[in-house]
Amino acid sequence: MSACVNERVYRQEAGLKSKVALFNNFADNHTKKQAVNPFSNDKCVSNLPKPKISKEDYGRPAKGSLSEQRAFKATIQVCKEMLQLCEVIEQCGEPLFLPHEKDNDGRKVISFGNLFSIYQGISDKVVGMLIRARKHQLVDFEGECLFQRRDDHVPIITLKSYKQIYQILKEKIDTAAQQLKESIATYGELDTGNYF
Repeated sequence: MSACVNERVYRQEAGLKSKVALFNNFADNHTKKQAVNPFSNDKCVSNLPKPKISKEDYGRPAKGSLSEQRAFKATIQVCKEMLQLCEVIEQCGEPLFLPHEKDNDGRKVISFGNLFSIYQGISDKVVGMLIRARKHQLVDFEGECLFQRRDDHVPIITLKSYKQIYQILKEKIDTAAQQLKESIATYGELDTGNYF
């Protein structure tokens, strides 16, 4: 009986020691990160050198972090939603110019009221997606933000043909998916979800 008890106690102590070591390692890493964090309230370690951040890395999450993987996944999702919005405009909009006015102009126009009523069944983020698509120079409209009823008459114009928009967004989706795959291959998947 004493041999079994001693073996079990040894296993418990070994497990406890490894957990304590893991906790201490985590605490040490946290202290090191806080030492170079400009927003940390810990004054005793502020004499350590501050990290040098390049212009390209400023405002971006650390490589291999969960935040970086979330950013890649968000880019993929937003691009897919912008593509869906532009597809609705392509299908339901009218040509900006008639063929005899301007040949091979694939741009379309639709009023905000019509787009809102059509897109309402797809998503409730039509205004946010329009603003995002305008930021990516895919569509244009007057005003900063559109409101239902007040701006129903405002035309939404695609700035490129649907084929061009598809190519631009597909390239962004593929780039983000490749970066996500590389991050997962290098650092492991920190979050679950199917985004490919």
